[in-house]
Amino acid sequence: MLYHLHEWQRKFLNPLSVWANATSELFSSPYSPLSYTPFSRRLAAGYDLLHRLGKEYDKPAFGLDTTTVGTREVAVIEEVVLDKPFCKLLHFKRMLPAGLAAHGKDPRVLIVAPLSGHHATLLRDTVRAMLPDHDVYISDWVDARLVPLSHGPFHLDDYVAYVTEFIQLLGPDVHVISVCQPTVPVLAAISLMATHADPCLPRSMTMMGGPIDSRRNPTQVNALAQRKDFAWFENNVIFKVPSQYPGYLRSVYPGFLQHAGFVAMNPDRHMNSHWDYYLDLVKGDQDDVDAHRRFYDEYNAVLDLPADYYLDTIRIVFQEHRLPNGTWVVKGTRVAPEDIRSVALFTIEGELDDISGSGQTQAAHDLCVNVPPAKQKHLTAIGVGHYGIFSGRRWREMIYPQIREFIRAHA
Repeated sequence: MLYHLHEWQRKFLNPLSVWANATSELFSSPYSPLSYTPFSRRLAAGYDLLHRLGKEYDKPAFGLDTTTVGTREVAVIEEVVLDKPFCKLLHFKRMLPAGLAAHGKDPRVLIVAPLSGHHATLLRDTVRAMLPDHDVYISDWVDARLVPLSHGPFHLDDYVAYVTEFIQLLGPDVHVISVCQPTVPVLAAISLMATHADPCLPRSMTMMGGPIDSRRNPTQVNALAQRKDFAWFENNVIFKVPSQYPGYLRSVYPGFLQHAGFVAMNPDRHMNSHWDYYLDLVKGDQDDVDAHRRFYDEYNAVLDLPADYYLDTIRIVFQEHRLPNGTWVVKGTRVAPEDIRSVALFTIEGELDDISGSGQTQAAHDLCVNVPPAKQKHLTAIGVGHYGIFSGRRWREMIYPQIREFIRAHA
């Protein structure tokens, strides 16, 4: 019923949002007489803020049409390499001219994006930074409300199978980067590949801000999973997709609930951000206005998660801690990170991360005991929060250069 109430609210707010946007234009357009009336800037700013608070946010585009390789700008084409019911494997193909043919041998990188409420475009800055030096692929997860029931359920084990298939498709020279939630299934996939002596094992795995062992320095996210029993999640956050979507009757954890949870973690920060946005509109500070819009266009665009996958994650990762306890079995085989020997391991954490606490990702080193010390590295990024691990200035200047060198060292 909650999902239906949300849809009714959305249908009510959409016309209001359109009206607010049009009214804002009336008070801000130089061609409108109303823009020259007293308080027109404040009225335009207020209506613009009302528009953004009420509008529906669709999945943004990556928008990475070009990159710079060497000193030359080259075109980038976004192509679907593998189309699965719950995920598309995207390739950012660089159209290298003859003079840059040598860059065709740049390291191949698979970025596994999180399936935790936001779209893979949240990692746009991650991809943008890596494109000049790498051949980049990314997992683009599909909104579960768009997946018909005929495609069956999707469990955490299926996530592991998807990652394994992507790695096998891209071959043994690939380097895998997982951001936040996928660190767990990625480590599981590579562990199982090592156990089965798969010839397509990747060269390296970089794990960033993920809950490998969520018992270490638990955050609000971890505390909630521990405080509530499994039945509470089944009964209170799982809903059926309404009839207007292709995934009608599929059980999901709705994206709007996840978004509400994100906002509830730092309500004052978001309130201040919107107030600053209003003031920037009044002052005409277009750079700050554009930065706010870019961030919230991404932050407010959410997707639904398959219920089976979400509940598996709650139980396996956050309640039973099966990976660090050595009790996780996927399709009859125990996940054994100690079987990994040849894959280099780089873990990265943010000092101020309030989603994956300090030490949770570094725990991968304690599990991968047979990876030689020369192939292991850890970085704690000082002054960096969760999102700063993979986007923003510190990502580009502090973290990415170390990932680039790590990949080169183990290519």
